[in-house]
Amino acid sequence: MLDINLLRNSPELVKENIRKKFQDEKLPLVDEVVQLDKQFRDAKAKGDALRNQRKTISKQIGALMGKGQKEEAQQAKEQVAAIAQELEQLEQLEQDLTAQIRERMLVIPNIIDPSVPIGKDDSENIEVERFGEPAVPDFEVPYHVDIMERLNGIDLDSARKTSGNGFYYLRGDIARLHSAILSYARDFMIDRGFTYYVPPFMIRSDVVTGVMSFAEMENMMYKIEGEDLYLIGTSEHSMIGKFIDTILTEDELPQTLTSYSPCFRKEVGAHGIEERGVYRIHQFEKQEMIVVCRPEESADWFVKLYQNTVDFFRSLDIPVRTLECCSGDLADLKVKSIDVEAWSPRQKKYFEVGSCSNLGDAQARRLGIRVRGKDSKDKPYFPHTLNNTVVAPPRMLIAFLENNLCADGSVRIPQPLRMYMGNKEFIGK
Repeated sequence: MLDINLLRNSPELVKENIRKKFQDEKLPLVDEVVQLDKQFRDAKAKGDALRNQRKTISKQIGALMGKGQKEEAQQAKEQVAAIAQELEQLEQLEQDLTAQIRERMLVIPNIIDPSVPIGKDDSENIEVERFGEPAVPDFEVPYHVDIMERLNGIDLDSARKTSGNGFYYLRGDIARLHSAILSYARDFMIDRGFTYYVPPFMIRSDVVTGVMSFAEMENMMYKIEGEDLYLIGTSEHSMIGKFIDTILTEDELPQTLTSYSPCFRKEVGAHGIEERGVYRIHQFEKQEMIVVCRPEESADWFVKLYQNTVDFFRSLDIPVRTLECCSGDLADLKVKSIDVEAWSPRQKKYFEVGSCSNLGDAQARRLGIRVRGKDSKDKPYFPHTLNNTVVAPPRMLIAFLENNLCADGSVRIPQPLRMYMGNKEFIGK
């Protein structure tokens, strides 16, 4: 959510940002907010004047009573009562206007970073850098579900019976590999100085609207029937939410957190053949990284965060590339975003395995997260929040299995994972 002063003083800047995101239907919201804000300030100014008037008259009542001027005192009391009634109406108007302003402000997109490329959708995202040499073996690489089934590691049919499409049973060494990857990711981030968390897997609606846009919420979140609770789509939601209505000190920054959670997503929409199997599913597990920092440090943390994911995948011998998201592909709260994509030898192309986002002060402003400066006279400010995927199996399993598949159908286990796999060097031999 933007600072209201930005709309008051630079409405054209906000409109230009909306145009860069190709959301022209939202342009009228800027003028609506400006008009509603004027009505709010007029109502507040009038209310403040009435409160001062009431205070003055209230003081006069005592003096009049002391002089025995009961009739004049009664008239003053009636005047105070009339002011109180008018103030009640004004305060209700202020509440209504505040709600209307917030409703629109939550929909107006965040100001994107000047470095973000302008483009309509993900087809206009720009490759930044490649890490590792993408290779295609001289033998056929089967579809990832076929690899898992040959290793007796997945059961989709039973999952359809119990839960429907978009669910799965992992078993045996594939299930163990899944857990090994998460354990390694946890320790990888702890070794880089991040504090490990296991957060709540359900959050309230005020946290949901604080961490994401309405469009994302509608397309992603599962609502718990009859309760003010939602299943999280990523642990970022509850990890940022833990700071709601909190005032941090600068000594407590940066907050560098890494969290494990299951994730639940509707995954609305139709998907192609490569998104069957375990690519797009309703339930998965993920290791996430979250940073809360001073605004001037967020650009540096952004680079550090996506580099962590690159380093993680390269430690497992998986080639990756980074992709700068264009303006039209950015969610409304994001200032800047880079996707990390892993190489698929079977498809002979890269596919997304993680996304790193700088949200500026948008989440902090929505959730009321503030920082008190070192000088007690300094006005509290909103910190910046960032998040990034360390790893999200089972999608990551696709990249892992394809890049470590051997000609005989076995799968090589890279050195960092062997301690979590009973020191096995291969699966399937």
